[in-house]
Amino acid sequence: MKSIWKGAIGFGLVNIPVKLYSAVQNSNLDLDMLDSKDMSRIKYQRISEKSGKEVPFERIVKGYLLKENYVVLEDEDFESAMPEKNKLIELESFVDIAQINPIYYETSYYTQPEPQGKKAYALLLKALQKTKKAGVARFVLRSNEHLCVIHPLNNMIVITRIRFEEEIRSTKDLEMEAVTVKPKELEVGMALIKQYSADFDISVFKDEYSKELLKIIRAKAKGKKTVVKKMRPEKRVSDDLYEQLMQSLSKKGA
Repeated sequence: MKSIWKGAIGFGLVNIPVKLYSAVQNSNLDLDMLDSKDMSRIKYQRISEKSGKEVPFERIVKGYLLKENYVVLEDEDFESAMPEKNKLIELESFVDIAQINPIYYETSYYTQPEPQGKKAYALLLKALQKTKKAGVARFVLRSNEHLCVIHPLNNMIVITRIRFEEEIRSTKDLEMEAVTVKPKELEVGMALIKQYSADFDISVFKDEYSKELLKIIRAKAKGKKTVVKKMRPEKRVSDDLYEQLMQSLSKKGA
């Protein structure tokens, strides 16, 4: 596995040299767009909206639409706005990881200590495990500043990028009117949650769609015809919420 970043975690006055490795990968199948006539791959071109002609790469600039006019940005503009390049993930605070809403999570990286930082790495790992805390920090990756949480996983420190507050859209336009829930409905709803409750086991959840699609691809390669699954008719249940909840309880119990 190739590292994507080298630097250090700043823990107070202690710097822990580490390498970062991507901890995630896409489970979707890599599909190409093809011309059905001759199976040639489709290429993307940079076409001018005005002329309809392809624009050479060296003539393309980046601009921001401001008050109906574009402001063109030069390389030095991006450099001026760029966070100061450094190789330090500076821990700013420690929080209970349960306080971080999952909506903020982006992607995760495994860390590996350099030989000279193994003891300090082990200390930070043990301290995070004992306190059940996660560190909040910032770091620069590919010229962009990112917010992240530093947390333990399987005797390793993991760095998970999280979104800034301004990246989360407001829900004010989606607010719903207040709806009254009857006490008996809430009681049965809570009972249903309790009945379905279990320890989280990620190994139970598989990417079944990609698995089935790969089966179809291999079958088609052998000349076999695809069998389309028929939609199962939904059994009509009562329109009454309480009755639906009670049926759900009895179904799970069965």
